Amino acid sequence: MNLILFDDNDRLDAQRMHLRDPVRLRHLREIHRAVPGDELSVGLVGGALGRGRLQSLDHTGAIFTVTLDRDPPAPLPVHLLLALPRPRMLARTLEHVTALGVKQLTLLHTRRVEKSYWQSPELAPEKIRHHLILGLEQARDTHLPCVTFEPRFKPFIEDRLPAQLSGRRALIAHPGMATTCPRGLTEPVTLAIGPEGGFVPYEVERFEALGFEGVHLGERILRVETAVTALLARLF
Repeated sequence: MNLILFDDNDRLDAQRMHLRDPVRLRHLREIHRAVPGDELSVGLVGGALGRGRLQSLDHTGAIFTVTLDRDPPAPLPVHLLLALPRPRMLARTLEHVTALGVKQLTLLHTRRVEKSYWQSPELAPEKIRHHLILGLEQARDTHLPCVTFEPRFKPFIEDRLPAQLSGRRALIAHPGMATTCPRGLTEPVTLAIGPEGGFVPYEVERFEALGFEGVHLGERILRVETAVTALLARLF
């Protein structure tokens, strides 16, 4: 936890925050070994970063006096279209992409996504938010990504995605594509990444019909969570 992240429910007044979450309180005691008077990096969800001076700490909570005076890191200019990963991989992937600065994420159904994944408890709003918060705390960021769900591939591709591509470069990452993934982009990008096993040919064709450029990372076949990190690091 590189950042103590508060939300408006933690606010006591204009300058004081009351942290009550038992997991983060334990982290303060056992990892930071914090004592009253210590200063730590803090932030407000959706707001600024700054410093917080610990005023008190016990089993019921921690009270900080905070000064929030810095902007969070700039977001990546990317809309990530990600085939819904298996539940245990989803948690790690949410944390990784949030830490890297993704602010727009669409979880998408494709042919090789098991339908049972869409009933996973990991898709509950509180679970999603928990992993997003962990990603923000890791990267010292404060702005939560917007996560949307598209459990039907064809209506999304035909009815909603085309309008979202205006002014953006569209890329589909898939093994066997002819073009190596570009580097150091600054333009807005929509990036589509498939599930374990990749997209099926029909899905690739539908993306390409919308103007998506096919790119690859080389001959190695990577797990989704590794491919997402490698692609984002390379593109931006």
